[in-house]
This record gives sequence, structure tokens and C-alpha cells, in this order.
Amino acid sequence: MNYAGPAEETPARSGLELTPFRGLRYDPDRVGSLAAVTSPPYDVIVRPDGLIELESADPHNIVRLILPQDVTPEARNRQAADTLSRWLSEGVLTTDSEPGLYVYEQRDGDHLQRGVIGALRLSEPSEGVVLPHEDVMPHVVADRAALMRATSANLEPLLLTYRGNGSRVGTAAVIERTAELPPLLATVTEDGIGHRLWAVTDPAELAEIQTDLGHHQALIADGHHRWATYLRLRAEHPSPSPWDFGLVLLVDTARYPLRVRAIHRLLHQLPVPDALAALGDSFRVRRLDAPLPEALKALAVAAADGNAFLLAGDGAFHLLDRPDQALLARTIPADRPEAWRTLDATVLHATLLDHIWAIPEDSPAHIAYIHDTTATVEKAERDGGTAVLMHPVREEVVRDLARQGVKMPRKSTSFGPKPASGLVLRALAR
Repeated sequence: MNYAGPAEETPARSGLELTPFRGLRYDPDRVGSLAAVTSPPYDVIVRPDGLIELESADPHNIVRLILPQDVTPEARNRQAADTLSRWLSEGVLTTDSEPGLYVYEQRDGDHLQRGVIGALRLSEPSEGVVLPHEDVMPHVVADRAALMRATSANLEPLLLTYRGNGSRVGTAAVIERTAELPPLLATVTEDGIGHRLWAVTDPAELAEIQTDLGHHQALIADGHHRWATYLRLRAEHPSPSPWDFGLVLLVDTARYPLRVRAIHRLLHQLPVPDALAALGDSFRVRRLDAPLPEALKALAVAAADGNAFLLAGDGAFHLLDRPDQALLARTIPADRPEAWRTLDATVLHATLLDHIWAIPEDSPAHIAYIHDTTATVEKAERDGGTAVLMHPVREEVVRDLARQGVKMPRKSTSFGPKPASGLVLRALAR
């Protein structure tokens, strides 16, 4: 599966520039277990009980840095900075003795993913080196930027993909050789995923990786808001500086294809009966008195023929499909490629959210973006809102739009498995 564009080479100076760094890592003797201090990425933790569970797993869980809890944003960021400083002074987090790149492996049953973590030189989308495919929400970027300023650290890596040629040379060769050695750390998190990490410090192997990656471009698979945050903070600091680089995980999807899933919407203040009533005859609506797996299968069948969504929150599922084409023509901008105009996310945001339901897509009080399907439905039923369940977009559509420089609506895709937060951090002031 190809998430990052073609395998053709780009000029070396316009390719990826991945540099070694001295990673911050937990001292396993100072924490209960490495699994207990890790966390999913900050934007995957959507339920308060999930946050509490992570905080309770170990007093040093990384969630206390990536999602600090306090009454104001300023207090939260100050708390994260103080916590990081304390963990460093106490030796809970230690700095590796020499700079390196880090080979990272995730194993989920039969699915194996390997990539390399490093500090990537930042570039603008116009340079064609790192391709975003989604828009971002300004308030999220502002929030992440304030946290990074306060901590002066990259607390979790973004997930980027590139397309190698499938052969075991260059970066792939170094990764495979390294994975045969004893790892720096190995752990299995609560979700059953195994994680292993190695440091690559040999100058020849570092040069092999850097030369190879210098001929490639990458697609942002996960972390658009953090990438936009990196760019904002780079602009705030005179170059050259550590802020010219950002922490990323690069995965060659020719060797290790990622999974792509949908990101669902939770409409806090819109009950399902009101959502259905507002539709009128703009969509065909069918009630499904079926369990979630069967409802998702029905969504997949409908999505194969056109735009389709599942609404939930009232104890049943309501399948929306066959939208009125005249309505779509009136509500969807005509100055974009057809592949963009026909995306489910485009129809959801332009037609349903903006036109029919009049819900601001960037207001946390009105809408939440949730990766977990069951959690979205349960929260809608508990709170009296409406869950809008999406079908995953095809990966070739993501790739083709990114090549054209066309961004998809916010939170259109979820690539994975995502790197666990807490295995390696990057300090910018040390």
C-alpha cells in the first residue's frame, strides 16, 4: 500500500534531512514498568476515564507531560514544564550519552511495523519535502505551541511515511540489521502491542540512513497539528537553532504498510432526533436495529456506492446515504478536484455541519473528533449527543490529493499503528 507517493527520487538537497539527537528516555529502574509510563498520542486520549487510567498506571506516565491537568492553559503548561524539570533532576528521565537515530518496532499480532525516529529538518509544504494532507484547527496548534514553548521539548514523535523501492538497501538495510541486535528497551502495552527500540550511533550507518532519506519526500500520516506547531515555533526562533528540527517517526510503507481508519465526530449539543429532523429529504435515512459491527458493515456497503454516514446516540443506528446531488452542488466548493469534492469528510463538513446542522467545526463545545468507534457511540448515548461514524477514505485518494497540494478536511484519516508516546523524547534546550 502506498501512502507517501511514488518511489522516484527527488534531488538530495530537497529531500528528507534526518539528524541524530540525544534522546530522553525513562530509566527503567525509576518507574514501575515501561508499559506503565507510555500513552497513546495526546489526541487519541478522548475519554476522561482513559486519562485517569493512564495517570493511575504510574505517577510518571507521559500523559502528565502531553496532557497536563489544571484549571487554566497557562497553569497546565507550567505544570508540564515543572514536571519535566523534576523528572530530569530526579533521574526519572535520562539523556542518552551520544546522539543517535532510533529504530522503532511495533508488533500487533501479525502486523509488524518498523521505522526510524530522528530530528527532521522542517520544511514548508511548498518545498514538496513533507506533504500534509489535512487542514488544522488554529486553536489546537496554539495549544500545542504553548506546551512546547513551556517544556522546550518534542514530547512525542509525529508519524510520517515515505515510499522506498521495497528492497533491503539503505535505511531498510540498517533497520533490519539493527533489529537483529538486543534492543534498548522492549515492552508490551495494555493494548497488546509489542514495542522495541534500538539506538543507531555508528557514523557509517547514520550516513547510510541520511543519504538514503535525502532522496525521498514524506507524507504526514499522523500529527498535522504538531507539524504546524513545529513550523510556528521555528518561525519564532532565529535560525540556526534546535527549533529548525522536529521529532518524527519515518516508516517506509513499501516494506511496512500502515493501516488507515476513520476519525469519527461527536456532536455534543445536537440530539439524534434533531439531527434527523433537520435532514429533511436531503439524504436517504434508514434505521438499523443492529449491533455496531453489523451497522459498520452496512456503512461500508453504502460507502462503496457514494457518500454515507452512520448516526448514533439514541440506542439505534441511522444510515445516511444517497445525498441530494443538487444540494451537494450548492454547498460544496467547485474549485477543488473531484476527488476532494466527493470525500465523505467534505460532504460532512460542507453540507451537513455547515449547511444543515449549522455546527462550527472548530468549536470544542460543539464537536469532538474521536478515533475509537465504540467510545464515540457510548459517549453520544451517555451525553445525549449525536455520533457521526465515518468510513475510512481510500489511501490512494490521500496520496493523490497530497501530491496535488490539496488538503483534505480536518481529521479525515487515522493512520496507524501510531507510535507510543513516552519511549523517546527530544529536549531542545539541553
